[in-house]
Amino acid sequence: MKKLIVFDLDGTLAKSKSSLDSEMSTLLHDLLSVAKVAVISGGDWPQFEKQLLSHLPHDKGLANLSILPTCGTKFFRYSGDWKKIYSEDFTADEKKKIIDALNKAFQVAGFKVEKVWGEVIEDRGSQITLSALGQQAPLAEKIKWDPDFAKRKKIKAILDPLIPGFSVRLGGATSIDVTKPGIDKAYGIRKLRDILGISLKEMIYVGDALFPGGNDYPAEQVGVISIPVRGSEDTKRVIEAIIACLGGDQQADFHLGSDERI
Repeated sequence: MKKLIVFDLDGTLAKSKSSLDSEMSTLLHDLLSVAKVAVISGGDWPQFEKQLLSHLPHDKGLANLSILPTCGTKFFRYSGDWKKIYSEDFTADEKKKIIDALNKAFQVAGFKVEKVWGEVIEDRGSQITLSALGQQAPLAEKIKWDPDFAKRKKIKAILDPLIPGFSVRLGGATSIDVTKPGIDKAYGIRKLRDILGISLKEMIYVGDALFPGGNDYPAEQVGVISIPVRGSEDTKRVIEAIIACLGGDQQADFHLGSDERI
């Protein structure tokens, strides 16, 4: 029996930097009544508040929700209000080294961007994120820029040798996330295991970047059963199936692999 369902945010529960729609909000609320839920994303805490938490009912179900911003480098839990459990922040020297490397890799890659919206490189404390078109770029522009991740894979190939002591992952629609070495979504998954007392075999991970180099990939590599999705509509169908199974519908049979099921 699965006890914890872990989700990516952008591209999985909602479109990049967009809020949950009403159907997703209802489904997540229903899921919280039958299982514990966690959301791990490259976004920082304010982004979670705007995209996710402001669209969920403020009721007892929140006690079943864990929030892990910046790819699991921060951890928040609810007990009357939201409390930070930990934050793996960079030093000033580490931040400078990463920002310089991101600027250089983007320049060497040779991708010209005619217009940006907001910050291109954002310091999120425990994560430095490059957003090629800026943090506030319109979704339509972001989707067009790198739909197959090819541009960011090229930037990552240049970036990795520049900062070998750090984790570099691709996420969202235009983003590259840099965290401390060994601190990625696998780190967040292990923290969920230790803090919630739920084994990896009792978890499911759902994300849209479960390919090598994607920021969801470490979750699969750590040994959690993972379900790749292509967007929030796929995720809605996954949640419906999980609720049917965990909610006691004996006719529901949601297969996760050759011999895995909820």
